[in-house]
Amino acid sequence: MYEKKIIAAFDNIRILAVAFSFFFGYRIGFQNGVYNPEAQLHFMIPIIVIAVSGLTGIEGLFFAKFASEIKGFETGSNYQRQSAISQLSYAVVALLVYTLNWGIKAELTIFFAFIFFLICSAINHGIDAIMRKNYKWQNINRPIFVLLLVAGMLYPLVEMLKRL
Repeated sequence: MYEKKIIAAFDNIRILAVAFSFFFGYRIGFQNGVYNPEAQLHFMIPIIVIAVSGLTGIEGLFFAKFASEIKGFETGSNYQRQSAISQLSYAVVALLVYTLNWGIKAELTIFFAFIFFLICSAINHGIDAIMRKNYKWQNINRPIFVLLLVAGMLYPLVEMLKRL
């Protein structure tokens, strides 16, 4: 049952990576007494996108059957594989944008594509919980965590957009 341990490890790594990015991102943003949302987002965006989408993509490609089962979803569909590839693409592009230093506008672009997907996914998971009474933690945690992520990113995003 090593799949269960790997999926649990991925969940923990995602949560810890996002928490790490928030802690240090906000410290970077408020460093030297002058708020710098660009520095904060430059640090946070690649960590969040790579940790969340990258691990979700790997999970969906290599541990698809178990990942679907613990969420209460059907297994083995082409859509599941396609979604995993989509998740990996966000992570790869975020890494590329960061590595090639394409700037805050490119970082914001990949983040907005990523967060739009997550918001739609959270709605999908919420509807599934209500309609099919699928209250498995792996299903209902998506709306909760996405709401927390959006809430935590709102301030630096608004401040950055004011400055563009």
